Amino acid sequence: MKPVIAVSVGDVNGVGFEIILKAHSTIKEWCTPLYFTNYEMLKQAATLLNLPIPKDIEIEYIDGDFKIKPGKVSAKSGAYSFRSFQKALNFTEVGVSKALVTLPIHKKAWEKAKLPYKGHTHYIATHFNTSAIMMLGGRELFVALFTEHIPLKKVAKRIKKKPLTSFLYNFYTSQKPSKVGVLGLNPHAGDGGVLGDEEKIIKKAIQKVNKRVGKEVFVGPLVPDIAFTPHLRKKFNYLVAMYHDQGLAPLKALYFDEAINVTLNIPILRTSVDHGTAFDIAYKNRADPTSFINAVKFALTSS
Repeated sequence: MKPVIAVSVGDVNGVGFEIILKAHSTIKEWCTPLYFTNYEMLKQAATLLNLPIPKDIEIEYIDGDFKIKPGKVSAKSGAYSFRSFQKALNFTEVGVSKALVTLPIHKKAWEKAKLPYKGHTHYIATHFNTSAIMMLGGRELFVALFTEHIPLKKVAKRIKKKPLTSFLYNFYTSQKPSKVGVLGLNPHAGDGGVLGDEEKIIKKAIQKVNKRVGKEVFVGPLVPDIAFTPHLRKKFNYLVAMYHDQGLAPLKALYFDEAINVTLNIPILRTSVDHGTAFDIAYKNRADPTSFINAVKFALTSS
């Protein structure tokens, strides 16, 4: 029997349904995908896309019957994407599905729906009462984010020895990597304090966690603007970035169509696409399902 993978459909005004319809014939060969939506919404999307609905598609009902508005932010689509995600997570938590794979939601739509969460990872961390870790990447390189969706001006204040040490240790126990490069915060990794002294904190956290694990796993702080060069990518399959765009801008430049999002330090296996709702191309038959296919593949090959 093929394993069941729970798939939350994301924001229906985005590219989620298009990706599902394009990828289904591929992923059904490896697993039984269970899509958390309802037939009426799926049919509406398929009609807009002029794509057929596979006869073998399996759906777990999510309440909702409203008009899809391609590329528009709406409270209805935000609330619907949350209901899809929440039920898919619950199915995975109780073991009905092997893993949860999420399609992209729109954070503003969640805000309009008066949901108190900044996104999937925030809800997961709250639900499981843990410090969930966001890791993105693919076969050649994964990047974990020490801080995620916070304003840039707040990042430096978040860099403290104790929480960074805890983050690095949790990352190690989740992945058991042999070597991890840790990026500095400032240009030139602070240049010995000339451009900032956060690197002193980062270095102390690295030393402490290496001592705790009994070997030199974490290396750094690395100069951020060379961390993604071919030379260093040969040395490290894992990097830790201090903030969102520091890690994701170069990663997406390298692997935009292929990368996936994995949530670590939680009791279930959750993967996701490494892109947003793509409202600019929604329902134009231009969405690439590669990231979704890779997210499913990773979920199936991970223990």
